Amino acid sequence: MNKTNQTVVVLDFGGQYKELIARRVRELHVHSVILPGSISIEELRDMRPDGIILTGGPHSVYREDAPHTVKELFEIGVPILGICYGMQLMAYTLGGKVTPCEVSEYGTIETFVDDDCPLFCGIEREFSSLMSHTDFVGELPKGFKRAAHTADCPTAAMYDEERGLYAVQFHPEVERTKQGMDILSNFLYKVCKLKGDYSIDDFIEREVKRIREQVGDRSVVLGLSGGVDSSVCAAILEKAIPNQLTCIFVDHGMMRKNEGDEIEAAFKGKSLNFVRVDAGSRFLKKLEGVSDPEKKRKIIGEEFVRVFEEESSRFGGSFLAQGTIYPDVVESGLTTGAVIKSHHNVGGLPKDTRFVGLVEPLRSLFKDEVRALGRKLGLDEKLVSRQPFPGPGLAVRCIGEITKDKLDILREADFIYREELEKAHLRYDQFFAVLTNMRTVGVMGDGRTYNYVVGLRAVITSDFMTCEYAHVPYEVLDRVSSRIVNEVKGASRVVYDITGKPPATIEWE
Repeated sequence: MNKTNQTVVVLDFGGQYKELIARRVRELHVHSVILPGSISIEELRDMRPDGIILTGGPHSVYREDAPHTVKELFEIGVPILGICYGMQLMAYTLGGKVTPCEVSEYGTIETFVDDDCPLFCGIEREFSSLMSHTDFVGELPKGFKRAAHTADCPTAAMYDEERGLYAVQFHPEVERTKQGMDILSNFLYKVCKLKGDYSIDDFIEREVKRIREQVGDRSVVLGLSGGVDSSVCAAILEKAIPNQLTCIFVDHGMMRKNEGDEIEAAFKGKSLNFVRVDAGSRFLKKLEGVSDPEKKRKIIGEEFVRVFEEESSRFGGSFLAQGTIYPDVVESGLTTGAVIKSHHNVGGLPKDTRFVGLVEPLRSLFKDEVRALGRKLGLDEKLVSRQPFPGPGLAVRCIGEITKDKLDILREADFIYREELEKAHLRYDQFFAVLTNMRTVGVMGDGRTYNYVVGLRAVITSDFMTCEYAHVPYEVLDRVSSRIVNEVKGASRVVYDITGKPPATIEWE
């Protein structure tokens, strides 16, 4: 664990917001790490944390199969904040009682402050908070005071100031809790007495030094996709080891219009070796006759690895760099032990590799920190704020079999859509065009047409786990539709997707 900075440990008990909690702590300039709730007390003591936060979770604490902890956790000598399940776990472990709610609370609930608890310093005596629980603390542990309540939850917060133990039933980390960040700030600065010594500037200085010590005078090879993570990875490597980095950009022919050229322009003038591999025809040949989206993804992923291996074979004895970020590590189970989903870039070097080691400069950062780092390093804003783009590219936005003609239609339609949104100064969290595999009858001039339907998608989301569709103004949609059917040969109809997630996904495939 990084002890260059003061650090808060987020102990994970299965809550969906663990990453958000850790991010919020970092936004308040305190370093945070996520660790499993099952970690031993000995290991935790050895890490010398400056504060501990217990996450929420989907369990009832009084059930035998629920994750539990030991009393020694609360005697470790640093302040602890329990959130949701974390509050119930604290109460249960220390002799309080947790019972099922007569009325469960879900959603935004009016919450009332009852006491001058340090957590609520400067907080309105009545505020809205996000609740999500079917159990509640019915009897406080010895030494605790009630600090807040709601109409249906008699103990919405509790604390034992002498022992530095604090807990809230609601979720202060989410936007729907009014002044939630202020409550977290009170825990970090008024309770834990932290200095707020974590910043991206400090990270750059430390990471540059670490990279230089690790790499020495050897070369480094990076597979550059043009996405945020790989671009920022390239930028910090170039700063640390100028002229020792080779970036291999495998252009699989399924990028958006002009995107390959923009990526090349962004890195060509820097103190690194930029290699662009034009492999579009090779990928298209592999995809002939394939319509299933999962097969498309698998073929593209495997072929990408083959191309990269061939190109990087000239650099034996080098380090391999990857743009692995902290959520990749967490989701792959390397910090919590629970695999959410496997990531191809997590888990170390493959067997029989020609590389001498692995360099992962972004491994401890969240996505928003990666973007902030990119800006600090002077990357073009287009790269830093680039929207999420699937690895297979337009292949999974082109429904059915992939052909060059279909990709060209999609590229032009997508370009028009993005251009018109930009002209209208509209910025959504993700927006793109989809070429459906459906053709419809149309009329162009005096003739009958039978061409493709183009779907448009724009969503608003804070975490990409859920989303709602964006209410793009009708006049903008009208311009986009008019331009696509008039300027894009092969497209004769435009539709707009108004489905949220759930039940839909953000991507169509």
